[in-house]
Amino acid sequence: MKQIVQTERAPKAIGPYSQAVVAGGFVFASGQIPIDPQTGEFVAGGTAEQTEQVLRNLSEVLAAAGSSFAQVVKTTVYLADMNDFAAMNEVYGHYFQTEPPARATVQAARLPRDARVEIDVIAMMNTER
Repeated sequence: MKQIVQTERAPKAIGPYSQAVVAGGFVFASGQIPIDPQTGEFVAGGTAEQTEQVLRNLSEVLAAAGSSFAQVVKTTVYLADMNDFAAMNEVYGHYFQTEPPARATVQAARLPRDARVEIDVIAMMNTER
């Protein structure tokens, strides 16, 4: 059985997909790009500011699903330019200071709406290990 997750505190999906799906005790959160859910616009600034907004969006999706960053087991980071790795990584590190999840980081030829960064996550639902 699966549960679709939808929250107004994160940007609405810009295609035929869910913000997240809960199944088998895990949350599978779709990739988030740096859209401010209040305005529907990209945040101003570069890769660091975009990464911050992406992670804020993911935090809201995880909260709506009953999870959190502490429960994340895997992330995938998509960068428009691998030269932005250090800027993204610095912000990312603030969200995963202890017991960081597994991660893959790849350069994508192009991201939705020409974002500099997109991140998706897989998280556990319960807080016990």
